[in-house]
Amino acid sequence: MPKKIHLGATTTPLIRKQIQESKLSNKKAAKKYRVSVSTIEKWRSRNHTNDLKSGAPPRSKCLNKTEEAAIVAFRIKTRSSLDDCLLYFQECFPDLSRSALHRLFKRHGVSKLPKAKKEEKEKKKFKPYPPGYVHVDITQVYTEEGRLYLFVGIDRTTKFCFVKLYQNQTDATAVAFLNEMYKAFPNRIRIILTDNGKQFTHHAPSKKNHIFKQACSALNIKHRLTKPYHPWTNGQVERMNRTLKEATIKKFYYNTHDNLNKHLQVFVDHYNYATRLKSIGRISPYEKVCLYLHSEEGKTFLNTTFKLPGHYSYPKV
Repeated sequence: MPKKIHLGATTTPLIRKQIQESKLSNKKAAKKYRVSVSTIEKWRSRNHTNDLKSGAPPRSKCLNKTEEAAIVAFRIKTRSSLDDCLLYFQECFPDLSRSALHRLFKRHGVSKLPKAKKEEKEKKKFKPYPPGYVHVDITQVYTEEGRLYLFVGIDRTTKFCFVKLYQNQTDATAVAFLNEMYKAFPNRIRIILTDNGKQFTHHAPSKKNHIFKQACSALNIKHRLTKPYHPWTNGQVERMNRTLKEATIKKFYYNTHDNLNKHLQVFVDHYNYATRLKSIGRISPYEKVCLYLHSEEGKTFLNTTFKLPGHYSYPKV
C-alpha cells in the first residue's frame, strides 16, 4: 500500500528517486524539477524517498521514562498548572523548557485535566411537623383598576393553601386575614411563620406586643419570625406566590379586581381539592389533611368552623 505524502510536499517519491539518480548539478536539477536547490540537496543526502515523521518526539530529550512518569503523577495528584509544575521541576531538570513540559503533558493526556468533582452537600430538609405549621406572606398583584395585596398562607406539611386579596397591607388587614384563614383551614393552625414586615411585628423592641401577635395568642397560635435577611426560610410560601401569579396575572389580563378574585379562588379550590402533588405522595392537599385528621393524633385537631367549597361565597375584595 503506497504511503501518504505530506500535503505540502512539492515532490513525490518517484521524483525524489529521479533526483537521487540524476547526474545533473543541483542548480540544473532544481530548474528541471521546479523545486529549490535546498530541496535537491535534501533528497540527495537521504537514502530513502519517504517523508520524515513530524510532530513532537515520543519522549523528552532531557528526561527518562521514570522521570516523565513522576512528573505526570505529580500533575495528576496536585492538579498544579503548567507554570507551577515548570517552576517546581526546573530545579531538578534545568534543561526542561515550558514547551517540552507542555508536550509531555499532551503526550500523556494530562494537558487538560477533568474538573474535580465537587462534594455534593446534603440538602437540608425542613424539620418534620404535624399539619398546622403555616407559612404566611404578602405579594402585590395588578389589574386594570390598580394594585392589590395578595395575602397567602400555606401549610408546610399538607400544602393546603388559603389566599385573600386586600386593598392595603396594614397590621389590621393582617389580623383580618389571620381570622379568615383560621376559619378556612380544615385543621387547627398551631404555628404561623412570617417575615419581619411591619404588618406582623414591631421593629422597635421597646414596644408592646404587636396586634398580629396578640391575635395569634387569642387563637392559641405560636407566631414565629424568619431570621432577618434569610428569605429562603419562608421559601414555601414564596414558591406558592409564584405559582399563583403564573396561573393568573402572568397568563391573563383582568379588567376588574372582582374578575381576578373569582379566578384566583377557583384556582386555589382546584389546587386544594383536585391537584395531586408529588411532594405529598401524589394526593391533593385536602386528602393529605383528611388522612391526618382520621389518625389518632389528628382527631383532636379538626377545625369545627371549616366549611367545604360550595358552602360559602367568594369573599369580596
